Amino acid sequence: MSFVDIDWAGRPVRIEHAWVGVDHAAAPIVVFLHEGLGSLAMWRDFPERLCQAAGARGLVYSRPGYGRSTPRAAGEAWGPDFMHRQAHEVLPALLQALDVSTPPWLFGHSDGASIALLHAARFEVAGTIVLAPHILVEDLSLTSIEQARIAYDDGDLRQRLAKYHDSPDSAFRGWNDIWLNPAFRGWSIEEEIAAIRGPLLAIQGLDDEYGTLEQIRGIARRVPQTVLLELPQCGHSPHKDQPQAVIDAAVAFIHPPGDKP
Repeated sequence: MSFVDIDWAGRPVRIEHAWVGVDHAAAPIVVFLHEGLGSLAMWRDFPERLCQAAGARGLVYSRPGYGRSTPRAAGEAWGPDFMHRQAHEVLPALLQALDVSTPPWLFGHSDGASIALLHAARFEVAGTIVLAPHILVEDLSLTSIEQARIAYDDGDLRQRLAKYHDSPDSAFRGWNDIWLNPAFRGWSIEEEIAAIRGPLLAIQGLDDEYGTLEQIRGIARRVPQTVLLELPQCGHSPHKDQPQAVIDAAVAFIHPPGDKP
C-alpha cells in the first residue's frame, strides 16, 4: 500500500493505492473502482487473482472519503453529482499523478461501476468491465440502502466498516446520505453512457438486492457493443459470490480469441 497526493477542487487529497498482478511494462493496466462502502482492502485478493489470470497489472485505490484516503471534510456533504466528480476529476488526476499514460481497462463494482461508465463516456479507455452498475435509481436500491442505514445506526455495520476505513462515518454517511436524499431520486446516467465507444462487459447477479437486471439491460440498449453476463445464484457482489466466473469472463474479454495473456 502506498499514498499519492492529488489536487482535487483546490485542495490536496491523499489517495491510498496499490499495484498488483504482473510487473511488466507491456502488460495491460486494469483500474479497480470499489463500491459505495468499499475500499482498497475490501477487494481482498480478487484484483491480484484477476490480474494474474489476465497477465495484467492492476491499480487498486480507495476513493477520497474511503479506506486510508483523505476522509470527507467535517460537514462536507456529497451532492447528486458525486459519482460524476469521481469519474471526471479524481480518476484523471490519479492516473496523471501515477504516470498512467496508456488507456487503462476499468473494472468497477456498484457505485464504482457507475463511475467507470461515466469515465469511459468521456475519456479514452481500453475497455470497461462493470459489476452490478447503477444507471438509474430504483425502488429496490433505495429499500436496501435504507436497510443499510438501520444496520449502521442500530447494528454492527459501523464496527465492521471501521476495520477498513479510517473514518467509517465519512464512508457510510457520504454514500448513504446522498442516495437517500430526495434530490438524488431522479439521478440517471442513461443518456451519458451512450457516448461509450470502447468494449464493455456488464455483469450482474440474478439475486442482486440493490438493483434489477434493467440496470445492465439498459446499458446494452444504449451501448450496442455491450456484452452481458447474468449470473445465477449471485447477489450484488459477483466478484465475491461467483469469483471464478467473473475472472473467466474478464480474462476472455480482455484477451479475445487469438490474444492470449
